[in-house]
Amino acid sequence: MATSLFGDIIFGPVKSRRLGSSLGVNLLPVDGKLCNFNCIYCECGWTEHKGQKLRYNDRDTVRQELEKRLVSMREEGQELDVITFAGNGEPTMHPCFAEIIDDTIAVRDRLFPSTKVAVLSNATMIGREDVRHALERVDRAILKIDSALEETIKAVNEPLFDYSLDKVIEGMRRFHGELIVQTMFLRGEKDGRIIDNTTDKEVSAWLDVLDRVRPWLVMIYSIDRDTPHDRLSKVSAQELSAIAQKVRQRGYVCEHTV
Repeated sequence: MATSLFGDIIFGPVKSRRLGSSLGVNLLPVDGKLCNFNCIYCECGWTEHKGQKLRYNDRDTVRQELEKRLVSMREEGQELDVITFAGNGEPTMHPCFAEIIDDTIAVRDRLFPSTKVAVLSNATMIGREDVRHALERVDRAILKIDSALEETIKAVNEPLFDYSLDKVIEGMRRFHGELIVQTMFLRGEKDGRIIDNTTDKEVSAWLDVLDRVRPWLVMIYSIDRDTPHDRLSKVSAQELSAIAQKVRQRGYVCEHTV
């Protein structure tokens, strides 16, 4: 299927299924994807550098572009629910991620004080103290766990490094519940292997992970945009509702979007 990169540092605002009116911040290159995952459902496509010398967007440029857009939006009387760090890859990989979060909070407080700051992350960098402390300062630290089974993580997220789910969970536990767990549920086939993280085995193991992490909110969803791998299918609203109910029975707030 066709996928696309975000062509700007600041994009939107768009109507997010989970966050409302969202102004996106892309710390990654506008001409390529930088990520340590290669998720088979990523709307930005495959993580293929192809010999390119991709560069992160400069801290000062990000701050200037964000401030300019927020000033314009305020002058036009636009409303904004959230400033969301997403873009062409994993935002917490940026070497100045913590400093950019500080800049963003300062600009937000001055121009749109009621707007939240959110980060969509695969949680792989939370072992870095500066990244964890930065995520603790935002309003919505939304961290991904798509499966509790390492073999499924390898098939769905295709980590490009020596990934350890236990290390990610231990890192999440240090947030003491002040985080959101986000999970993509899907089905498909890849390299002759059936992929389905909605089975009883998968969901049971995933619920046990939630008990270890104890997030204040769980967000679950399924495919809504084009994906680089073309043999995937969306999970129905009824199935997501059933999984959400199991989450609530464990005592967690759960939002599910279709």
